Amino acid sequence: MFKLIENRPLVPNLHMLRVEAPEVARSVQPGQFVIVRVEEDGERIPLSVADWDSEQGTITLIYMTIGATTHRLSRLPAGDGLPTVAGPLGNAMEIDHFGSVVCVGGCYGIGSIYPIARALREIGNTVTIIIEARSSYLLYWQEKLKQVSDRLIVITRDGSGGLKGHIDNLPAIIERLPQRPQRVIANGCNFLMMRASEQTRPLAIPTIVSLNTLMIDGTGMCGVCRVTVDDTVKFACVDGPHFDGHKVDWAELNKRRQAYLREETIPLRSSAGTAEQ
Repeated sequence: MFKLIENRPLVPNLHMLRVEAPEVARSVQPGQFVIVRVEEDGERIPLSVADWDSEQGTITLIYMTIGATTHRLSRLPAGDGLPTVAGPLGNAMEIDHFGSVVCVGGCYGIGSIYPIARALREIGNTVTIIIEARSSYLLYWQEKLKQVSDRLIVITRDGSGGLKGHIDNLPAIIERLPQRPQRVIANGCNFLMMRASEQTRPLAIPTIVSLNTLMIDGTGMCGVCRVTVDDTVKFACVDGPHFDGHKVDWAELNKRRQAYLREETIPLRSSAGTAEQ
């Protein structure tokens, strides 16, 4: 069993989990993920690694409570254990000296963009981090993000923090930066990554996204995570999860993500009923 060191809410509907996984902590790289199970015969869910401590042998995961499995996970106390934390999986994010890089994060992507920004800045890139949320009370890790960036820009849709608007403000923000970015990296929900890619396409700025797909084994065996990129079928788990956002078939990806929405509500309702009892 993998011992839970910490498992607590960060903001409404988003939790931070720190778990002992020494082998993962020793080898994980920015942009990789793990497969987690809450129960021995439970669902396998992919979660990006948001931070790690190789000396203590721990990894940190940010997850949204959206289905039955993540709701059960959110109720586990520190000291409890997980039967499965498999990884690190997927390819690491390409970390190179690009010059100026903009890292965009929303929702759980605010957490997963952190190690990417940290690695980019450590080798001399100028890093601008943009985080986006509906309101300021849904933002987190701002101090951590300031420590690994040259500037942190906040966007809230209700104007309660930072700039008022949406990720559609991206071109205007880029225009005001001291340096034109050579790369944009976006992490978060598919809608945020899709919109960010649409905004940077006319600017001809390479944009890398970390796709959130349905996934089972995470090692390329099941084919559930297939996506179309540049008219070619790819597996997000082994070919990605990072792809050129300008070449992703977003319409197909969104349809595939919604394929089991109705079925997913059945265990969620059952889980809620059990919790009430």
